[in-house]
Amino acid sequence: MKDLKPVPDSMGANGISSDHVLELNSVFHTGQVEPGTCFQKLTGSVPTGSVLKDVSMEVHAGEVMAVLGSKGSGKRALLEVIGRRAMGVTRGQIVLNDISLTLQLFQEQCGFVPKQVTLLPGLSVRQTLIYSAHLTIGPKVSGTMKRNRVKQVMADLALNQVSNREVSTLKPSEYRRLAVGIELVKDPVMILLDDPTYDLDPLNTYFVISILSNHAKKYNRIVVLSMEKPRSDIFPFLDRVTYLSLGEVVYTGSTRMLLDYFGSIGFPCPELENPLMYYLCLSTVDRRTRERFIESSTQISALVEKFKIEGSHYRKYYLPSTDTLENKETRYKLPLTAYGQPSSWQVFRNLVSRRFCILLNCNSRALREMFLRIFMLPLFCTLLFCFYFQLNHFQQSFLTRNGLVFNCLAAVSFLSAAITAITHAPPRNRYYQESRDGIYRGPLFILSTVFYSLPLNLFTVTAAGTIIYSGCKLREEWENWATFCAVLWTVYVFAEQQTISLMMIIRSSYTSFLTSIYILIIYITFASGTVRSLTSLPEWFYYMTHAVIYRYAGAFLQENEFLNNSLLDRSNYLNGTEALPCTTNIPGSCVYVDGNHYLLQKYPSNSGRIEDSDLHYWLNFGLCFVFVGGMWVLNTILHLVPLPAFIKTKFRN
Repeated sequence: MKDLKPVPDSMGANGISSDHVLELNSVFHTGQVEPGTCFQKLTGSVPTGSVLKDVSMEVHAGEVMAVLGSKGSGKRALLEVIGRRAMGVTRGQIVLNDISLTLQLFQEQCGFVPKQVTLLPGLSVRQTLIYSAHLTIGPKVSGTMKRNRVKQVMADLALNQVSNREVSTLKPSEYRRLAVGIELVKDPVMILLDDPTYDLDPLNTYFVISILSNHAKKYNRIVVLSMEKPRSDIFPFLDRVTYLSLGEVVYTGSTRMLLDYFGSIGFPCPELENPLMYYLCLSTVDRRTRERFIESSTQISALVEKFKIEGSHYRKYYLPSTDTLENKETRYKLPLTAYGQPSSWQVFRNLVSRRFCILLNCNSRALREMFLRIFMLPLFCTLLFCFYFQLNHFQQSFLTRNGLVFNCLAAVSFLSAAITAITHAPPRNRYYQESRDGIYRGPLFILSTVFYSLPLNLFTVTAAGTIIYSGCKLREEWENWATFCAVLWTVYVFAEQQTISLMMIIRSSYTSFLTSIYILIIYITFASGTVRSLTSLPEWFYYMTHAVIYRYAGAFLQENEFLNNSLLDRSNYLNGTEALPCTTNIPGSCVYVDGNHYLLQKYPSNSGRIEDSDLHYWLNFGLCFVFVGGMWVLNTILHLVPLPAFIKTKFRN
């Protein structure tokens, strides 16, 4: 105890500036303390209370600090408060290098690794780190330096042997190290890690903590992490430790002085005990019985008050490592993000490139993505063609052609919703995490998704439409084929964008798909004109159909096939094996005189003429594209509107 010497905040033991210092002074935080009901979450009335109470601590460059405590002690809240991520009211000072740590400053110079990290399946380890570097480091840093930084991070995190492995095939320890590497690639001044050893075995826990300790010492950086159950073998790697209990500090300071402090106040650690776990249990409220709860709570309150009176020297104790003093040239090294951020164009280009990289990689994920995005719809239309091959020109073909139009609308819509629900989930989850880091916002994410999907959607719908159009021998004019494929494309994109909108608030891909399908069924049934005639709809419902893309897509596709189609004029009626001529409209046999007559049974006309009907060929064609543009704009706006915290949390965690 007599050798303990407090050192000024920004000075080392030899009077040399310690460079980077994080300080918290009397930090209080009020936030959510109960899960709350669904109604409370929607209205923002979830019960709140004190989460952190008068927390003061500091940590210097080259040090690793562990935040320990039982469940509900405030470990995660403390990290989120430091990272400016916490929802609620925060009071007190959080200072990094004598500058108030704002959200912008944290995003520019620090990193945060949450407990659960979603990486994009399909990318290799090297590709994941390279794209992370391109998305976070500005153009002033050369491409060569970025690649060298990626190589250095892989070497430091022992990822060289799995550099070409696809991320979904990694072991838990490798996956966790890669998640840390995504933040380290920009060389942050400080990195916060929420339980980085979660679900790891003892050997890999030791490995991860030793790597983080080496990073702090080698690059003179600050590492702050939380842990649930610290093992004794990691004790040498922890320079500082902070014990929390119900949001209050039981001890914070050097691990070298941990045993001395608790021994001096009457709580020596028994021999052969893990000191980290022993004092963690000492800081935990015992809830097994009412008596134990009262006794442990009283004891912890006494420990908190004791440290407030006698703990300031322990909190400020700092002893710079010899490596830090000998390698002064690395001590003032700025993070790579300090040289500027990538422009919006560069971020957009890398987001699109990253998606195509997943598609073109030679692995199982890429093959699945390619099958779903490119081949699934044409294959289904090939199956559909087998049922409709070959359309004749008898009276029965009117209903068959109508059924073909319906099946085309339904197949394109439902498969689009299914493909989107499956393939959009990983990028969406990654977006929620990257947007929280300030890398990009929702509109850029939607724009990159549109540009990635655009050529794939055009190819797959054109291929599918061509199979149907040429295989079933529909009207042979190329203009009709081109417009047929174009309208099917608008329907495909509309269903895709609708599913993306639903996936903003629905986490489950399966639930998103089902919800989208139910909505699409309603659209197709009542607005497309293929299931029931629009002339039979109630007037108020008929006008409502004008707000649905399927009203115009269905009308256009039927016009495209039936309007002025000379092959359908006076079509014969097939009676068994004999074709009977139809010179007039005969109920029960010769139902439709021609294609125009058929259309008038579907769509109302005041005068009974096709010119006065509610069919407008090119207007319907153009309005289909208007709906697609409207969905793009709507999705952009939805991704700009702040969502309730409980919705964003379920994707990030």
